[in-house]
Amino acid sequence: MPRLDTEDGSGAAHRQVDEPESNSVTFTLSTPTSPTSHRRPRPGASRRGSMEAPDERSPLLQRSRSHMRIHNTYDSMRVPNLSRNHSYTGSIKSIHRHHSRAGSFGQRLISAISDRAESGLAESKGSLFPDERVWYDQFTSTDWVHDSIADAYRVKALRSRKDFWGRIIVLFDSAQGWILMGLVGVIVAVIAYIVDVSESTVFDLKDGYCSKAWYLSEKKCCPLGPCTDWIDWGEVLEGHSMGEQWAEFGVYIFFVVALAVLACLLTLTTKTIVPSAYRLTTLDENLAAVAVSPPSNDNTDDDGTTVSPRQLTPTPAPIIPPMIYYSAAGSGVAEVRVILSGFVLHGFLGLRTLVIKSLGLILSVGSGLSLGKEGPYVHIATCVGNVACRLFKKYDGNDAKRREVLSAAAAAGVAVAFGAPLGGVLFGLEEVAYFFPAKTLFRTFFCCITAALTLKFLNPYGTHKIVLFQVHYNFDWEYFELGTFMLVGVLGGAAGALFIKASRHWAKKFRGIQLIKTNPILEVVLVALVTALTSYWNVLTKLPVAKLLYNIAAPCDSRDDNLDNLGICPSSIEEIPPILWRLLSAFLVKGLLTIVTFGIKVPAGIYVPSMVVGGLMGRMIGHLVQWLVMATPSWGVWGTCPLVADGTCIQPGIYALIAAGSTMCGVTRLSVTLAVILFELTGSLDYVLPFSLAILVAKWTADAIEPLSIYDLLTEMNSYPFLSNKHKPIFTGELADIVPRVRRERVIDISTSPLVPATSLRTKLELLHQAGELDGGLPIIRDDILVGLIPAPDLEYALDNLENESSDLCLMTSVPCIDDSDDGLVDKTDFTPYIDPAPVALDIRSPLDLVYELFVKLGLRYICVLRDGRYAGMVSRLTSPGEWVVADCCIRPTRRLLLST
Repeated sequence: MPRLDTEDGSGAAHRQVDEPESNSVTFTLSTPTSPTSHRRPRPGASRRGSMEAPDERSPLLQRSRSHMRIHNTYDSMRVPNLSRNHSYTGSIKSIHRHHSRAGSFGQRLISAISDRAESGLAESKGSLFPDERVWYDQFTSTDWVHDSIADAYRVKALRSRKDFWGRIIVLFDSAQGWILMGLVGVIVAVIAYIVDVSESTVFDLKDGYCSKAWYLSEKKCCPLGPCTDWIDWGEVLEGHSMGEQWAEFGVYIFFVVALAVLACLLTLTTKTIVPSAYRLTTLDENLAAVAVSPPSNDNTDDDGTTVSPRQLTPTPAPIIPPMIYYSAAGSGVAEVRVILSGFVLHGFLGLRTLVIKSLGLILSVGSGLSLGKEGPYVHIATCVGNVACRLFKKYDGNDAKRREVLSAAAAAGVAVAFGAPLGGVLFGLEEVAYFFPAKTLFRTFFCCITAALTLKFLNPYGTHKIVLFQVHYNFDWEYFELGTFMLVGVLGGAAGALFIKASRHWAKKFRGIQLIKTNPILEVVLVALVTALTSYWNVLTKLPVAKLLYNIAAPCDSRDDNLDNLGICPSSIEEIPPILWRLLSAFLVKGLLTIVTFGIKVPAGIYVPSMVVGGLMGRMIGHLVQWLVMATPSWGVWGTCPLVADGTCIQPGIYALIAAGSTMCGVTRLSVTLAVILFELTGSLDYVLPFSLAILVAKWTADAIEPLSIYDLLTEMNSYPFLSNKHKPIFTGELADIVPRVRRERVIDISTSPLVPATSLRTKLELLHQAGELDGGLPIIRDDILVGLIPAPDLEYALDNLENESSDLCLMTSVPCIDDSDDGLVDKTDFTPYIDPAPVALDIRSPLDLVYELFVKLGLRYICVLRDGRYAGMVSRLTSPGEWVVADCCIRPTRRLLLST
């Protein structure tokens, strides 16, 4: 039978589904998704009791609804290519859908194993807070308060047993988090090992192959240097009419384009159709957002008077065509950050995305494009954490708990990407984590250490290094170099900020072309072709980005066998100018290629490419300082530096690494994380101060030129509903400045009767969906007084359960029941269990500061607005398609809210 078939992206709790031979489905009813612990009692005698006046013996928490069996009377009709199962042009039944998921065989097996450990708690858990609830739908947001309450009841149920087995179960429950952290760390390291080994082999295929084993890279085929086992393509094509060199060039171009196209084709298989109901300007890493005018948000008539909800007429919302995003494209860090803030993107963290992005990353990095694998490691690691959460219902059934694991997994991705477990922990705290409890910090540290140790044992490069570009310096820095270090920081921060501006301009101008917009593979072919044509002739640009960073950051006196003879270590002052020209040409080529490559439809990171661009610039500055010291050895400011042979007290590699960190800071705005990562890459305490000083200056410079980081830019132009907890806008207005006028179709009025036709509720729900408010809600008013709110997902679930929607009347408030008998049946037309009787409400004169803090600190999805105790509107957390522009109420309105009623 048809059922909703969504890939577990950011995840939400499951509802167990039985599939008997008859046309029926067994559901476990969900508790309301409202931000309150109060639950309405089930119909029957309990409904009568709910109307009695409470006293000091009245329970604060009522029992939730019991389980029920729902018989499906008709099949769901799906609209092709839509991720949600509704269209707004069909009948009522055409938008019916099942909030269920059968799961794969592996999921059912894991669930069965987990159930055995928790079977002894069934009675106590069922009596407290049965939280088998509706899945979080696509483009909705996590109800943090509800999930926190649900976990509190789960813990209370666990601790209710005082016997021996009860203590064992509590101990196992406490250990689940540590088991998950260790498992995630090991799996992330194994995937990183596979990607590291595979991409080096694929990269070397552009130059030749190993005759004794085709799957070996050139380094592993000939570990002691050039050997006869490695066959260049020129030898294979010897005697070709084009000549040996041009034949090699042709093969090089073919492999670059072919590998990039294969990576793009894999990425395009993760295509996801965004429902037309959701108003996003774009869901695409190409940054080519199309501006959409925001809807009118007036809350008054033309004469300025406030309008009552019952005096307003419906205004149909325009239908917007569906849009597309590719979950395996780009780095995914911006989306991971938004998901960790509570937003739901189905499929973005699923197993399919994990496999495809890992394979696509091998091909895209191996193609030689100017991109990195470090950013995608964060996305891949988060996918691992999301899939691993299915092992335990404690995390699989609670979105808030799940995000604790996802935060740790994202940090482990950085740990294996840079070989910096401490930097990974700080990255999770500084960049991606939205809610970071103290216990999560220690578990994140454990996960990062586990991942780093596992990768160390696997030894992907054969050098006992976790990453290829780990370097060590033998000389300390001189005091006169502090000024040049600060100059490098300024230039690096400026380069990072200008990269953001250039990427935005390129995306809007080039990717705005209709042919490129509709054919992403064409852009990949063009970028790959330009990369091959410009990179082949320069020994620096032909190297993979990680190896290039290692070569320009390593000291010239290093005896490491992995260093290539690139001719960038001068032995005399006369050799410095040619080196500068070689570095300058590589800097220009890599800078331009990085700009045009960022945003194409392949797995691609920006961390190491930005570091390479900055490193080339820093290496040039280092050689200039070296030339100045060698040209003017008599200046007293140099101290004893000229006495060192060949002026080696100046290490250009240090300048390269400082500039690399500064440029990455300008692009990502990471600060403490970068300083620690650079420290872990060098293993030297002597250079912590120069690193930190340069990063400080770089961040100040970048913020002055471009306020947004690259991920802030992606979040803003994709209209993701992300309220940053780092930067708080300055507000001077009141809530009244942003509350739109009340519309009749956005409220449920029970002034005349507590019974509302189901068809009317379905119409209101469709209007909410068409407006993009997939996890909004409908306030319930009586004589303009707010008496409750029903969340849109719960309303949709309740309506789908009705057997005769066209004629049913739905009860929206508790009434005295004449029949006191309780036959154990549940009235499906009673919607009171889904209603939040006490939604968070603020007076319309409340300051916007308070509104912002409630959304950010409590993670609320909506706030009701009252005027003198009467309902005056509602503000939701989701973003609107346009900017939140409120005249004279916000000095810097960089954060946006969806204004709804």
